[in-house]
Amino acid sequence: MALPFYPLVFMNLLFAATTLCLARPSRLSAAATVAAAVLWLFGNGPLEGQVLWEFDATHGLTVSDLLSAVALGIAIWGFRQAGSWDPRPKRLRRLLRKRL
Repeated sequence: MALPFYPLVFMNLLFAATTLCLARPSRLSAAATVAAAVLWLFGNGPLEGQVLWEFDATHGLTVSDLLSAVALGIAIWGFRQAGSWDPRPKRLRRLLRKRL
């Protein structure tokens, strides 16, 4: 009876992180989405669904693996929306631009 409990927790974590990344894109929310997507790949066991592409007899691409692909796409969008990879805050960069 408790078999699908952990995969459902992982799926809810994936949906919550993805929703947060879409609502308020930041590096932190995008990183949480990446972590949830990777966790979902390894923890989706009983909820996998149909095999879409078979690598060998024991491994393949399933329907639930596509959720991770979508979440990674949203995380990349979140990283881009958050701005450059410059560790300095945008306010500091603007202030430096004005002074120089």
